[in-house]
Amino acid sequence: MEKESVVAAIKKFILPELDAIKENQARQDIRLDGIEKRLSDINTHLIDQSRRIDELRSELTARIAETKSDLGKRISENTIRIDGINNRIDQLTFQMAKIAQEMERIKRDKAITADIVLRLRKVENKVANL
Repeated sequence: MEKESVVAAIKKFILPELDAIKENQARQDIRLDGIEKRLSDINTHLIDQSRRIDELRSELTARIAETKSDLGKRISENTIRIDGINNRIDQLTFQMAKIAQEMERIKRDKAITADIVLRLRKVENKVANL
Protein backbone atom coordinates (compact mmCIF):
# COMPACT_ATOMS: atom_id res chain seq x y z
CA MET A 1 0.00 0.00 0.00
CA GLU A 2 2.78 2.29 0.65
CA LYS A 3 3.75 2.10 -2.97
CA GLU A 4 0.26 3.00 -4.01
CA SER A 5 0.12 5.93 -1.64
CA VAL A 6 3.47 7.21 -2.91
CA VAL A 7 2.22 6.87 -6.50
CA ALA A 8 -1.03 8.61 -5.53
CA ALA A 9 0.91 11.43 -3.84
CA ILE A 10 3.14 11.82 -6.89
CA LYS A 11 0.08 11.95 -9.14
CA LYS A 12 -1.55 14.46 -6.84
CA PHE A 13 1.40 16.85 -6.60
CA ILE A 14 3.64 16.27 -9.59
CA LEU A 15 1.15 15.58 -12.39
CA PRO A 16 -0.58 18.99 -12.02
CA GLU A 17 2.84 20.64 -12.15
CA LEU A 18 3.71 18.63 -15.25
CA ASP A 19 0.41 19.65 -16.85
CA ALA A 20 1.15 23.31 -16.05
CA ILE A 21 4.63 22.91 -17.52
CA LYS A 22 3.12 21.33 -20.65
CA GLU A 23 0.61 24.19 -21.01
CA ASN A 24 3.34 26.75 -20.53
CA GLN A 25 5.48 24.93 -23.10
CA ALA A 26 2.57 24.92 -25.58
CA ARG A 27 2.10 28.69 -25.10
CA GLN A 28 5.84 29.22 -25.59
CA ASP A 29 5.72 27.13 -28.77
CA ILE A 30 2.86 29.29 -30.11
CA ARG A 31 4.80 32.46 -29.28
CA LEU A 32 7.95 31.06 -30.89
CA ASP A 33 5.97 30.17 -34.02
CA GLY A 34 4.75 33.78 -34.20
CA ILE A 35 8.26 35.13 -33.68
CA GLU A 36 9.64 32.76 -36.32
CA LYS A 37 6.94 33.92 -38.76
CA ARG A 38 7.78 37.58 -38.08
CA LEU A 39 11.50 36.86 -38.53
CA SER A 40 10.74 35.06 -41.78
CA ASP A 41 8.62 38.01 -42.96
CA ILE A 42 11.39 40.45 -42.00
CA ASN A 43 13.96 38.29 -43.78
CA THR A 44 11.76 38.19 -46.91
CA HIS A 45 11.36 41.96 -46.71
CA LEU A 46 15.12 42.46 -46.31
CA ILE A 47 15.82 40.19 -49.28
CA ASP A 48 13.32 42.20 -51.35
CA GLN A 49 14.90 45.48 -50.23
CA SER A 50 18.36 44.15 -51.05
CA ARG A 51 17.16 43.14 -54.53
CA ARG A 52 15.66 46.60 -55.05
CA ILE A 53 18.88 48.26 -53.90
CA ASP A 54 20.88 46.08 -56.30
CA GLU A 55 18.52 47.02 -59.16
CA LEU A 56 18.81 50.73 -58.30
CA ARG A 57 22.60 50.43 -58.04
CA SER A 58 22.74 48.83 -61.48
CA GLU A 59 20.42 51.45 -62.94
CA LEU A 60 22.40 54.31 -61.39
CA THR A 61 25.69 52.82 -62.56
CA ALA A 62 24.32 52.59 -66.11
CA ARG A 63 23.01 56.17 -65.97
CA ILE A 64 26.32 57.47 -64.63
CA ALA A 65 28.22 55.68 -67.41
CA GLU A 66 25.80 57.09 -69.99
CA THR A 67 26.14 60.58 -68.54
CA LYS A 68 29.94 60.33 -68.57
CA SER A 69 29.85 59.22 -72.19
CA ASP A 70 27.49 62.07 -73.16
CA LEU A 71 29.63 64.59 -71.30
CA GLY A 72 32.76 63.28 -73.00
CA LYS A 73 31.13 63.71 -76.42
CA ARG A 74 29.86 67.19 -75.58
CA ILE A 75 33.25 68.26 -74.24
CA SER A 76 34.89 66.97 -77.41
CA GLU A 77 32.36 68.78 -79.60
CA ASN A 78 32.74 72.00 -77.62
CA THR A 79 36.52 71.75 -77.79
CA ILE A 80 36.30 71.53 -81.59
CA ARG A 81 33.91 74.50 -81.66
CA ILE A 82 36.15 76.54 -79.35
CA ASP A 83 39.16 75.75 -81.54
CA GLY A 84 37.19 77.01 -84.57
CA ILE A 85 36.16 80.17 -82.73
CA ASN A 86 39.76 80.76 -81.61
CA ASN A 87 40.90 80.37 -85.22
CA ARG A 88 38.33 82.92 -86.38
CA ILE A 89 39.36 85.31 -83.61
CA ASP A 90 42.99 84.95 -84.69
CA GLN A 91 42.00 85.70 -88.29
CA LEU A 92 39.96 88.73 -87.23
CA THR A 93 42.82 90.00 -85.08
CA PHE A 94 45.18 89.68 -88.04
CA GLN A 95 42.71 91.47 -90.33
CA MET A 96 42.22 94.25 -87.76
CA ALA A 97 45.98 94.72 -87.56
CA LYS A 98 46.13 94.99 -91.36
CA ILE A 99 43.25 97.50 -91.34
CA ALA A 100 45.02 99.53 -88.64
CA GLN A 101 48.18 99.61 -90.76
CA GLU A 102 46.16 100.66 -93.83
CA MET A 103 44.46 103.42 -91.80
CA GLU A 104 47.86 104.70 -90.68
CA ARG A 105 49.04 104.70 -94.32
CA ILE A 106 45.88 106.55 -95.37
CA LYS A 107 46.44 109.12 -92.61
CA ARG A 108 50.01 109.65 -93.80
CA ASP A 109 48.84 109.89 -97.42
CA LYS A 110 46.16 112.38 -96.40
CA ALA A 111 48.70 114.48 -94.55
CA ILE A 112 51.03 114.37 -97.55
CA THR A 113 48.16 115.21 -99.92
CA ALA A 114 47.09 118.11 -97.70
CA ASP A 115 50.68 119.39 -97.65
CA ILE A 116 50.93 119.10 -101.45
CA VAL A 117 47.59 120.93 -101.91
CA LEU A 118 48.76 123.65 -99.53
CA ARG A 119 52.03 124.07 -101.45
CA LEU A 120 50.18 124.13 -104.79
CA ARG A 121 47.90 126.91 -103.53
CA LYS A 122 50.93 128.88 -102.41
CA VAL A 123 52.52 128.37 -105.82
CA GLU A 124 49.23 129.34 -107.52
CA ASN A 125 49.02 132.46 -105.36
CA LYS A 126 52.62 133.36 -106.23
CA VAL A 127 51.94 132.75 -109.95
CA ALA A 128 48.72 134.77 -109.79
CA ASN A 129 50.55 137.63 -108.12
CA LEU A 130 53.24 137.75 -110.79
